[in-house]
Amino acid sequence: MNTFLKAAVAGLALVATGSMASATELRLSHQWSNNDIRHKVAQMVADEVAAADVDLNIKIFGSKSLFKPREQYKPLSRGQLDMTVLPLSYAGGQQPAYNLTLMPGLVKNHDHAARLSASPFMEALEEKMAEDDVMVLVHGYLAGGFAGKDKCITAPEDVQGLQTRAAGKSFEQMLAGAGASIASMASSEIYNAMQTGVLQAANTSSSSFVSYRIYEQVSCYTPAGDVALWFMYQPLLINKTTFEGLNAEQQAALRTASEKAQAYYLEEAKKEDAASAKVFADAGVEIAQMSAEDFDAWRELAKETSYKQFVAEVPDGQKLLDLALSVE
Repeated sequence: MNTFLKAAVAGLALVATGSMASATELRLSHQWSNNDIRHKVAQMVADEVAAADVDLNIKIFGSKSLFKPREQYKPLSRGQLDMTVLPLSYAGGQQPAYNLTLMPGLVKNHDHAARLSASPFMEALEEKMAEDDVMVLVHGYLAGGFAGKDKCITAPEDVQGLQTRAAGKSFEQMLAGAGASIASMASSEIYNAMQTGVLQAANTSSSSFVSYRIYEQVSCYTPAGDVALWFMYQPLLINKTTFEGLNAEQQAALRTASEKAQAYYLEEAKKEDAASAKVFADAGVEIAQMSAEDFDAWRELAKETSYKQFVAEVPDGQKLLDLALSVE
């Protein structure tokens, strides 16, 4: 009897060990704090997959604890990282076409952004991602605005002579065309750069303005409102080979979780802009509004700088730009 019990316990231990060995863990990296919408999207996917009980776990490394913000796409494409949430334009150096995902004045509003994500334009970008062994799980755009350390920024002339941060190449080209000096950095570095006097102005997403407490360093904030010049594509990505290596149940659980997270991302993104304005106002920061005339002036400047240079530098740039502009 004793021998039988020992054998039974040993058998159960073996089964448990085999079950643990079969569980797959994916590492997901991002640069944001736990209260940021992009972390919440990642956490939702992780939680939904865990609840599906398919022996798949997603471990999240936030606050740039695993990779620096701009250094996540390359290890993802090489299979050294499984998943990430990041602004795709950060990888514009590897794939210049990605700079189109942060093109001034290209996206009209959040619903228009959602239509872009489901359009032939996005399919063309996803083909380029596939070349890098990367695929999209969750599509998402965030809107953003401007913040000035000493003055309000609504029109192109307002940035003349200011050391300014923009998130991507296309915005940098437009701001330089308006007479700004450009300082390139991740949004997580804006606070310190303003605190030390390196920056006088910045633009980034509404969510990043709040989660990085930029309201502590500026005197004026121009949020996304009826018009928003700044829209940035910030998807949840996975290494394609990693995804294809999962079993059918794991893939299905990941897709179902991602579909739910994408719907949440869109609805929450719509709330971020007004919420950010309230946070800044409550902190005593002046709130400025960009007029339709201001928006048109910026877009005309973008056409002569960002749009023109994108088409000149990217072999299929005109085709991609036309695909994006064709989405109503």
